[in-house]
Amino acid sequence: MPVKSPTLINVVWFLLLLGGGTITAQNQRQIDSLRSQLNTNLSDSLKIITLIELSARYQYTDIEKTKDYSQQATELSETKNLKWAKVKSYLNSASVYSIQGDLNSASRLVNLALGISHELSDSVELAKCYNNLGTYSAALGRFDESYFYHTQAYGIAVGSNQRLQQAVSLNNMADVFKELGQYELALDYLKLSAGISKEIGDKEGEPYTLDEKGDILIRQKKYDSAILVLAESRKIAKTLELTINDLEGTSLSKIAKAYSLKGDYTNAGIYYDSAAAFFIAYGNDFGLAEVELGKGILLLKQRQFDDAEKLMLKAAGKAHALKAWTLEIQCHKTLSELYETKGDFRKSLSFYKHHQQLEDSLFSQGMRSNLLRNEIRFETASKEEQIKALTKVEELQKSEIKKQELITNILVIVIALTVILLFSLYRSGQRRIRINKLLLEHQHEIKKRSKELEQLNQIKDKFFSIVSHDLRSPMNSLFSVLDLMNRDQITQDEFKTLSKELQKRFNHTRGLINNLLDWSLLQMDKLKIEEEKINMKELVDSNISMIESLQLKKLAIRNQISPEVNTIGDRNMINLVVRNLVTNAIKFSEPDSEIIITAKDAVDFYTISVQDFGVGIAPDIQKVLFEMTSGYSTRGTANEKGTGLGLILCKEFVERNGGKIWLESEIGKGSTFCFTIKKA
Repeated sequence: MPVKSPTLINVVWFLLLLGGGTITAQNQRQIDSLRSQLNTNLSDSLKIITLIELSARYQYTDIEKTKDYSQQATELSETKNLKWAKVKSYLNSASVYSIQGDLNSASRLVNLALGISHELSDSVELAKCYNNLGTYSAALGRFDESYFYHTQAYGIAVGSNQRLQQAVSLNNMADVFKELGQYELALDYLKLSAGISKEIGDKEGEPYTLDEKGDILIRQKKYDSAILVLAESRKIAKTLELTINDLEGTSLSKIAKAYSLKGDYTNAGIYYDSAAAFFIAYGNDFGLAEVELGKGILLLKQRQFDDAEKLMLKAAGKAHALKAWTLEIQCHKTLSELYETKGDFRKSLSFYKHHQQLEDSLFSQGMRSNLLRNEIRFETASKEEQIKALTKVEELQKSEIKKQELITNILVIVIALTVILLFSLYRSGQRRIRINKLLLEHQHEIKKRSKELEQLNQIKDKFFSIVSHDLRSPMNSLFSVLDLMNRDQITQDEFKTLSKELQKRFNHTRGLINNLLDWSLLQMDKLKIEEEKINMKELVDSNISMIESLQLKKLAIRNQISPEVNTIGDRNMINLVVRNLVTNAIKFSEPDSEIIITAKDAVDFYTISVQDFGVGIAPDIQKVLFEMTSGYSTRGTANEKGTGLGLILCKEFVERNGGKIWLESEIGKGSTFCFTIKKA
């Protein structure tokens, strides 16, 4: 059965299905009571609370009234500068944006609430803020940020004994691991969340847990089980008046997806129309984009290519506007498959390249490294609690030792006739003191070794992550081009364009391999310093000559170092430092810009500076840029990739040559990297 667009009949059927066109008697009485209170002489605080409650009540019936009351609460909170009220009104407004699918606006408001909550030291609101940020980040595809926010929320909830927020955090962490394909781990987190919800009588937790479980079953290709679980989730949600909320729309969409994947196109179309009607009613572009993509895939399976293409392109446009990277990746992948089926291989290749670039950017080494680091930190939280308990035991042991010493000394003085016995007791006490001190020393040594092993493990993981990710991409690109050539599906002009792209990727790979080799030698302490006299102008000129032949941005690289600037250091190391700093400046400069390299006399040293006028670096990133364990990297102005090793190598090499390295940067105005080197 072909998939149809939502009609008025569909919408009416949908609202009747939900019973959502009317307000329940109980809810109406509560709304009437709250509106009556607004007409009385309420204090500012009570008025704000009443407005927020009204906004929440209308979320089930009238989204426009929800927005209106939410805006009134926010304006009054800001006018009266009531910090606690700002937090609650910002979170309520964020919920409204979330319902409409505008997750970026929702995140902005939650960040405002988070800052005030930190200032107020309000653990309850802090946990809510972090959980909301984690949920929005996951929906936008930023899984490392999402997991970090949820673990922060969980830690705060545990510290303040907020059992409900603990359950919410665990459920949200399950969603992150579900999106990353770690289904067994996701189910474990859901089990923990469900256990807490049952313990505290949180009835709303059950439909959310079942909704997540249903999504996992779809991904495991257990479609019939998924449909049953999702139907049970909707049934329970209706009894709790959770029918018209974000869970309802996503549940309908997931059921439609399950029917589509099992080949039941009729039911898939019905549920997609219902989900579309819901999202249209609430202006939720994010949810609507997911439905449009699903319906496009359904039409593609029925070989209705033109209608499928229109829906997929609409979904891709919405996903791009909302910065929903995961959804945009799915759109580009399905569009590539559609054009390949139609025989339009040029468009298919174009969308496949966009899909690959977005996927490489989203699931980058930096994101995976951050996610792994946060996961290790969360898993070791219980161990840290054990260490705290051991510390208390150690303090008790020390107290007991002092007590034994006191008793021993008193016995020596008072019981003179039992000198031999007292002497034995004293020696025994001293022996126990030495043993306990040795145990404490060993324990401190074990902690120290554990930290060193953790750092080494992070370095090892970083190395293999870089090798597995960054060396694979150019190989895949080369394979794709060779495959197209083999099938005679690429023109000479297209080959010239693709060969430039391949050359750029292999230049990146060559630089990566050189940095990895130097980095590995550095870690094994195999690099030896061989000092010699270096003319900095000549060294910089040679690097500029080499780099200018490779860079495509038409940058003007100006070497303003005087020919009289002679230094002492290891030529290979200093050469790498200059090359990496200039390459880094090119990466973050706009085309037709310039890079200036200068040398300044500083008594016993020269200060060498590489200045660009590019995008600049944020202050929080500057703090970790040279740290070994951070491995921070971001894409350049032309989407150039990096590994984060270049600046780490620069720091190591400069310091081994007796100098120091730093940077000065301002967002939007460029950066200046400086290092010192001894005069000749």
